[in-house]
Amino acid sequence: MRLSDAGLLSRLVAFDSTSRNSNLPIADFLCDYLDRPGIRIDRNPSLDGTKVNVVAWIGPAPREDRAGLVLSGHMDVVPADEAGWRNNPFTLADEGDRWVGRGACDMKGFLALATNLAAETDTGRLRAPLALVFTYDEEVGTLGAKRLLESYAPGPSLPRSAVIGEPTSLRVARAHKGHLKLRITLHGRSAHSGYPHLGINAIEPAGRVISALAELRRELEREEAPHRELFPEVPFVPLNVGTVHGGAAINVVPDRCVVEVGVRPHPGLPGTEASAALAERIRRAAVEAAAPLEPTVEILSDSPPLFLDESAPIHRHLRELVGQSETETVSFATDAGWLQRLGLDCAIFGPGTIAVAHKPNESLPKSELAAARDLLTQSIRSFCEEAA
Repeated sequence: MRLSDAGLLSRLVAFDSTSRNSNLPIADFLCDYLDRPGIRIDRNPSLDGTKVNVVAWIGPAPREDRAGLVLSGHMDVVPADEAGWRNNPFTLADEGDRWVGRGACDMKGFLALATNLAAETDTGRLRAPLALVFTYDEEVGTLGAKRLLESYAPGPSLPRSAVIGEPTSLRVARAHKGHLKLRITLHGRSAHSGYPHLGINAIEPAGRVISALAELRRELEREEAPHRELFPEVPFVPLNVGTVHGGAAINVVPDRCVVEVGVRPHPGLPGTEASAALAERIRRAAVEAAAPLEPTVEILSDSPPLFLDESAPIHRHLRELVGQSETETVSFATDAGWLQRLGLDCAIFGPGTIAVAHKPNESLPKSELAAARDLLTQSIRSFCEEAA
């Protein structure tokens, strides 16, 4: 049975698709909801089978010129463990002018719209395909999008023009920084603190590593990053020491200390080389500071930056629809960083604001949900029905 946009949003919010859980229940629901003649559904599972990307093809077969439109969003949400929720975060609440619930804004509102628009589409009117690309584990490092790039064979035939429906208050963004996350582990030897000569303290060299990373942060702030004019608030590559964990008790020499760090490369740095070069700078700083201990340095996740040429048809189209004259960017990473490597022109555009995402009482204005429906309907008409 077809649901209203609000009704479908309510069903999607009810799935606890926090990244730490399997997303198979919400993915199964979406596949069942979309299952009808004229829609082909592909499932792209994770290596362990506990997660899955969903790709739905609506209408004609892929075209050689890659005409058509992709609507893309992630199915996972961040945890709702914070205090301050007025209601059950996994029950959509009607608060007058807005819908409230975990994921309502980021980004199940867009998923509900994309799903309903696909389900309502008269496939006989389409001259180019509409494709839905719904991913897993975006919130913990765009892992599903990376898996799609690596293992989904039809990926290079997806329509070139793509809308990544992250919350932008219906403004069009064409660039964002990436997010590279690393873990540095210092290995010592435990002992009774009364006999410290029998152990090796792992926290003390970790302190030197943190100081070295602080100096590297200052170096990056002094360097001229490409496209810095697109990010006037933070026109450099930021580095953040985010977590430090070590020690078991005050009277025990700690045998292990873990430092986790994130760095956000600008678009325009040379592809995967940017992440590799930054990771190597961090590794070198950690190794030199920790000597004679030898830390292990591992990459936890790598979300590439995005850069879309302002002349791209999807960018021009959306800007004209909303009457936007200036270039805009966002300061968070998205699946677009990987999807662009499939040859997609990715514009970041969706209802809701990132300012309320990842917070208690996350909300989505009803007016923006309705406006987004109209704008996406016009986009489907332009890219799929009127395609030359």
